[in-house]
Amino acid sequence: MSSAPIVSKVWSFCSTLRDDGVGYGDYLEQLTYLIFLKMADEYARPPYNRDVGIPEQYSWPVLRPKRGAELEGYYIELLRELGKRKDVLGQIFTKAQNKIQDPAKLYRLIDMIDEVQWISMDSDVKGDIYEGLLEKNAEDTKSGAGQYFTPRALIRAMVECVRPEPGKTIADPACGTGGFFLACYDFLTDSENHELDKAQKAVLKHKTFHGNEIVAGTRRLCLMNMFLHNIGEIDGDVMISPNDALVAPSPQSFDYVLANPPFGKKSSMSFTNEEGEEETDDLTYNRQDFWATTSNKQLNFVQHIRSMLKTTGRAAVVVPDNVLFEGGAGETVRQNLLKTTELHTILRLPTGIFYAHGVKANVVFFDNREASKHPWTKDVWYYDYRTNIHHTLKKKPLRFEHLAEFIVCFNPKNRHKRIATWDPDRNPEGRWRKYTYEELAARDKTSLDVFWLKDKSLTDLDSLPDPDDIAEEIIENLEAGLNSFRAVLAGLSKCT
Repeated sequence: MSSAPIVSKVWSFCSTLRDDGVGYGDYLEQLTYLIFLKMADEYARPPYNRDVGIPEQYSWPVLRPKRGAELEGYYIELLRELGKRKDVLGQIFTKAQNKIQDPAKLYRLIDMIDEVQWISMDSDVKGDIYEGLLEKNAEDTKSGAGQYFTPRALIRAMVECVRPEPGKTIADPACGTGGFFLACYDFLTDSENHELDKAQKAVLKHKTFHGNEIVAGTRRLCLMNMFLHNIGEIDGDVMISPNDALVAPSPQSFDYVLANPPFGKKSSMSFTNEEGEEETDDLTYNRQDFWATTSNKQLNFVQHIRSMLKTTGRAAVVVPDNVLFEGGAGETVRQNLLKTTELHTILRLPTGIFYAHGVKANVVFFDNREASKHPWTKDVWYYDYRTNIHHTLKKKPLRFEHLAEFIVCFNPKNRHKRIATWDPDRNPEGRWRKYTYEELAARDKTSLDVFWLKDKSLTDLDSLPDPDDIAEEIIENLEAGLNSFRAVLAGLSKCT
């Protein structure tokens, strides 16, 4: 069974709802509520006969036949009551609201979901359906949902390099819609990588993944995404915490951490002053286990991720450029990272691959180590997939094959035997280069912002991107600027 027709059918209904002011994100949330209720009803029937905690008065069979004003009132009550619970149900229905004001259209949506048997459907198919909807939602630049959606091609490449093993724990302290968890799950269940026995499959389903996501709506989407991909149980433990991961040390250490923490240099909080006016203040985390106290949330996430790892733990983290060169706390963090972990690889990413426009980012790979008098990092290998690379979200999106050469150079099965940088046949365009710890430590502010390739567009007109690509990039940057301007106006309006 192909997922494409169902994705098309489910998503096409959104066009109708948009005329009523229902945005992509709101539509996806309503789908989540209703699919969850339908799945709960399927579990309650043979051969499962499971009670997943849905009170009978708020079950799918009671919802299904209602119409008109009765349906609207009942649905609002259902969302409110289920959101009061403290279990998985409570996480799914936290702050839930009905965004479909036309009862006739709500009934049509319920009818469409009722046509599908979600539990019996192959997890790959129903997972693809939801992932397809999440990606379409991320493409809506006005909603801002793209900041929670990491390109799946990049995630897959990171997982291929880390190569998680069965029976190990995997964490993401800012897990968004769960992309890293799903990619790790796919890697571990691929027979070419591992042949899992029954016990290993149970551990993978119930005890492998742990995450944090403070945005209730995004956490809801993540939980549903995981359920549809056969991770966790609809009535099991909540794998995704609503707590701010940075507030305190993790109560558990992990074998792997893969993450793309939220972009932006500052962490801030809103409060009301003595005059009753709303103000914002930079938020710092006074953590004794941090090397530096800073309001730069990216640096805080790097420190936190290192603290989450077991002494043999491994991490792959997406970070913006400022983490590689910023002074002050940034220099302190980089110095300690080089000394206390084996920071072995940095992948430099091009612009045009993230839904948050204009982002210049990198992937930093490091392995945790026990305390030592000598720096653990000996060499840092760089792969420059930025210089003279042009991607756009619509016409030339990043695909897994674009990073295939990097994965070959990374040599995941034995990274200690890597391709020599001086071998031109196996180092295309000189994008793969190694720097010693001494070379990096001697740089101003211990900057890891290293580049060596020349930008051909500055000297060779034939190397300029296609005019359509340039136009699309300009449009994307303008949209990003407008979104930033809207955010500023929204902030000003709150203060007036």
